[in-house]
Amino acid sequence: MQRAYYSATQEEFLKTEPNAILGALARSHPFSLEDLQRNAWLTQINILQKQLHIIPDSYIAFEYAIPRMGKRVDAVILHAGVVFVLEFKAGEKKYTQHAIRQALDYALDLKNFHALSHAMPIVPIVVATEGEEKELCYEKYEDGVSLPIKANKSNVAACILTISRKEHAQQIDPALWCNAQYQPTPTIIEAAQALYKGHSVREISRSDSGAINLEKTSAAISKIIESSKRNSQKSICFITGVPGAGKTLAGLTLANERNNTDKGEHAVFLSGNGPLVEVLQEALARNEVAESKNTKEGMTKRRALSKVKAFIQNIHHFRDDNLRTTEAPIERVTIFDEAQRAWTAEQASSFMARKKGIADFSMSEPEFLISVLDRHKDWATIVCLIGGGQEINTGEAGLPEWFSAISKQYPHWNVYVSDALSEHEYTNGKDIYSLLKTNQLTINNNLHLAVSVRSFRSEQVSACIGKALALNLHEAKELFLKVQKTYPIVLTRSLERAKQWLQAHARGNEQYGITAYSGALRLKPEGIHIKAKIDPKNWFLNPRDDVRSSMFLEDVATEFDIQGLELDWTCVAWDASLRLENGKWEYKAFKGTKWQNVNDSVRRRYLLNAYRVLLTRARQGMVIFIPEGNPDDETHLPEFYSPVYEYFSACGVPDIDMDLTADNKS
Repeated sequence: MQRAYYSATQEEFLKTEPNAILGALARSHPFSLEDLQRNAWLTQINILQKQLHIIPDSYIAFEYAIPRMGKRVDAVILHAGVVFVLEFKAGEKKYTQHAIRQALDYALDLKNFHALSHAMPIVPIVVATEGEEKELCYEKYEDGVSLPIKANKSNVAACILTISRKEHAQQIDPALWCNAQYQPTPTIIEAAQALYKGHSVREISRSDSGAINLEKTSAAISKIIESSKRNSQKSICFITGVPGAGKTLAGLTLANERNNTDKGEHAVFLSGNGPLVEVLQEALARNEVAESKNTKEGMTKRRALSKVKAFIQNIHHFRDDNLRTTEAPIERVTIFDEAQRAWTAEQASSFMARKKGIADFSMSEPEFLISVLDRHKDWATIVCLIGGGQEINTGEAGLPEWFSAISKQYPHWNVYVSDALSEHEYTNGKDIYSLLKTNQLTINNNLHLAVSVRSFRSEQVSACIGKALALNLHEAKELFLKVQKTYPIVLTRSLERAKQWLQAHARGNEQYGITAYSGALRLKPEGIHIKAKIDPKNWFLNPRDDVRSSMFLEDVATEFDIQGLELDWTCVAWDASLRLENGKWEYKAFKGTKWQNVNDSVRRRYLLNAYRVLLTRARQGMVIFIPEGNPDDETHLPEFYSPVYEYFSACGVPDIDMDLTADNKS
């Protein structure tokens, strides 16, 4: 991927004709050049050619790529060891909050993911060309990124010079900087958008030695698909990984790469996670409509959604379509996200009888889904993405049901797994391999993703939460101490303080929101109404001033809304459904006017897994809100909550008022 459309030293830039620079930009632009873009570039070129006369030894790069966000910075100027990130608003008189957050987002992205920017001062500048001159106020966050500077067409160079003199930073080779390694960890929404637009997994994922290389997993699956095609065989692969390790990213990459109808390889990404599918489809469609606004062709929302649905589908829609026919589907490669959540035979049978009027349906969902791909006469490949300890709903089969189906009905299918698949968190203690023929199973450890990339600040968060929920105080405390250095986790007894903490930590367009267990009915006294269902599309994708947005901090997402997705910062609201008594978890369900014990072991596991999901959704940090309770309310007593607060405190999680990491600049 070409990092910048045009880059040059100050001297080269000043002596080059504007039209020649425009030509270079146009040649690098992958889309047809509209008048609006052409005029914007000419405005930027003319302004900077006038301004940069007073900044010798500088370097400029136009349209510098930020692949994680699928966008490009208008201009980057390197001078005296400082990175200046310029967001131009041609013809604008106002410095809008949208522009300010956008410039800050670019600066944060470079700070966090661009290898040579980690230790450099980074200064975002919003250039409202016709704006009034603002007093230069240069303040920095703790990580060296400054609060956005406001400049106009006449004083942008003066701002750059003044800040450069204050910094006394070490000069850097601009060519090295421009081509330095970019190591992003995108959200799944950002990843889907980037992949859909044609970026490769190499461009949008980390490549440092500390993370499992997603390319190896993709390459391993591709090799299995090619072998299946070549030998007319049917194969099923199981990709495992810790929460946030990139399983869904690997699946989306595969669906995108193998969506080759001309080669008879039509692939589709399927998920039973309705909110995830809705959010991804909506995000891709909105993105496509927005990018087509300035083109002659344009794109309607309806048409964009129709196109997107060929790439990402709800698994239940796929199932229903194939119930109507016995013909082989067009898809030969199917990727099932969160395959451990497929239904048992009992759940599927009950649903078919109640909702579809099919009284004699006797297959589990894994068995039926394999049967659909088995209709092909020659080859097919199924890829199952498996998360350990992620079953959160009644009737979810878990991994053993897949192996049972293969053993009973599909002994001609080849099975590919990693060593990790035999671990208890995936099998619930069952010996799944004994069900298969010895020549049917192949071990390939590239099918396991062992390192979380959800949080680029800490790769130990999922392990830390696992130890805490297992009530392993000693190991949890050790991990919390390590995690806190880069990934703040704090406690509070006040929801209002939790909201303030989220707002103080989030910068630019970093996203935040409140989450809670779907059975947390007695958070109602705290102002959290769990029965008020959210629209995931609006909650995740709408701007912060929309009352339906997560960032408005009114609507709350449950484990069902947020599983498979993530925010930068979360508040996890804790209810008495999971409480501590005598050093052990007590599992409760609120029915009518009373708390009742949850005695069924499967339902207990679902409840604990729900909290595991909620506690592993934040990329950068979280606050855990544990209410004080009310001694006059028997359903909301202090003793339901205080032991949990004390336990996390003993694990080393500080109260919000002791948290020293918050940066209150805004």
